[in-house]
Amino acid sequence: MTVTVDVVGEGTQTVDLPDDATYADLIREAGYHPQEASALVDGAPVPGDRVVDADEVQLLRLIKGGATNGDA
Repeated sequence: MTVTVDVVGEGTQTVDLPDDATYADLIREAGYHPQEASALVDGAPVPGDRVVDADEVQLLRLIKGGATNGDA
């Protein structure tokens, strides 16, 4: 299965997945860890353990905040 992945704010890519791939697999194939991005289909988030059932998916990278040098 070929899926078009639009990483919001970063561009679009095409990934090839097995027919039983999950959205977490798709996120990994796009180069991200499932904890750092969410998959959206028609603008709504989908669970990572759901089998991919869309030809076009948006990935929304999650942003972490906070100080990196120990200062609050």
